[in-house]
Amino acid sequence: MTTTTEDLLKQALDQNRELMKQIQTLTEQVAYLTRKIYGSHSEKMTDPNQLSLLEEGSVFTDPELTGQQSEETVVTSTRKPKRKRVETIDPNLPVEETIIYRQSDLCEDGHQLTKMGKHLVREQVQHIPGRLYVEKIYEQTYKCSACEQQDGQSHLYQGRAPQALIPHSIATSSLVAEVLHQKYTLGTPLYRQIKEWNRAGILVSESTLTNWVIKTAELARPVYDLLHSHLISQRFLQGDETPFQVLKEPGKRAQSKSYIWVERSISRTEQQVVYYAYGDTRSGKFAQHIYTGFTGVLQCDGYSGYNSLGDSVTRVGCWAHVRRKFYDDATKVKEQFRSTIPLELLNKMFKLEEQWKDLTAEERRRHRQAELKPLIDQFWAWCDTANPTPKSRLGVALTYAINQRQLLNRVLDYGEIDLSNNASERNMKAFVIGRKNWLFATSPRGAEANAIWMTIVETAKANGLDPRRYIENLLEWIPQLPAFVKPEELEGYLPWNIETESSSTINA
Repeated sequence: MTTTTEDLLKQALDQNRELMKQIQTLTEQVAYLTRKIYGSHSEKMTDPNQLSLLEEGSVFTDPELTGQQSEETVVTSTRKPKRKRVETIDPNLPVEETIIYRQSDLCEDGHQLTKMGKHLVREQVQHIPGRLYVEKIYEQTYKCSACEQQDGQSHLYQGRAPQALIPHSIATSSLVAEVLHQKYTLGTPLYRQIKEWNRAGILVSESTLTNWVIKTAELARPVYDLLHSHLISQRFLQGDETPFQVLKEPGKRAQSKSYIWVERSISRTEQQVVYYAYGDTRSGKFAQHIYTGFTGVLQCDGYSGYNSLGDSVTRVGCWAHVRRKFYDDATKVKEQFRSTIPLELLNKMFKLEEQWKDLTAEERRRHRQAELKPLIDQFWAWCDTANPTPKSRLGVALTYAINQRQLLNRVLDYGEIDLSNNASERNMKAFVIGRKNWLFATSPRGAEANAIWMTIVETAKANGLDPRRYIENLLEWIPQLPAFVKPEELEGYLPWNIETESSSTINA
């Protein structure tokens, strides 16, 4: 069969169209990656004209504190918004009064002055740095002289000191609580704490601090396990996972990835639990392991590993993940925002959700059926007619959304579940901030200790407790418990059962 000039021209035109699509896709990818590496990180939109595709009314414009695996988001404006100056004082802080007296108690004519009152000049906060001191613990000895006179034998008695936190160590509940607070609440790794402890008066090595963290984590494990039991008994949960490097794992290279998983209560639950788990894999088998016994509704992203949970768990999708991908398409060219119909619809959804956040679950479900469902139907109608290049940013966003359609639509059925999975991603963000400082765990025991202490810290915060004080109380109480403590004996040590007088509250 002879190839004509017309056939050759047609082949060339087809080839040219394919190459142009590839160039467009690659150009988008380069611009997207450049913005991810060098751009500021936020999804706040500052263009006042970007609402023109839909009817008037503002949309959801606050940044989502999410990002890929809870790590990064993007901004399209270089102008930073003004931050309000805020100075407030917790009314529960102790108050001390300082009264300034005159140098002389005589008036200008030499008469004696009489005190008649005081007026407030200003209110300020003073800080007293922590101090270390050596506590030498003795056991008082006693004897009974009366018994000795009766039988001529010595009758000796002595006080009984409480169990040490770590045998043959200088570590105490207050000292270790500060180490843990610095690492897990403030994100300060152990190697950066050493010099400060040395300046304060104690010489410790990084291996010593690591030993304290791991050994006390084992002491706290029964509380950690009990928190998980409470969590999986709840009806609604949220989940996420992120990579974490563990250097010395059996059968794995140091460069291989392990994972930290988080599962948490929804924001409307009275008894909040934020549970972290270390796994050497991201497979569905580990998801089955940490969700064993759970038979409710789980909100998570589109990761296929959650498919292994089976029919006993009802999965709900996260609209923030969908919105993020369409936002990436709208900002694929550096420093240029191009408003799109799907992004406008998604923004309106989040704006409505913001208005309903204080409603009861049933009220929110009714509002979703009446007002949110039409927007979701419009969104899917647009998706069904769109035909982008598959590998473009819009194509990636569209594919993700369509693959999650059934899970995303389930948000209409449950008023308890939020529109997004941002709550668990914020908890994962807390771990990611720490990970950027710790970098890795040396051993699986260290990774498990990270999971245990992050669980206790974030759960304490979620229940309005000061995490440092809560940790100190746990480390003071737990060593005094029997070796094989029953779960019911630990109930009193859970965050929601702690007396409020023993813990100062904070904003979670």
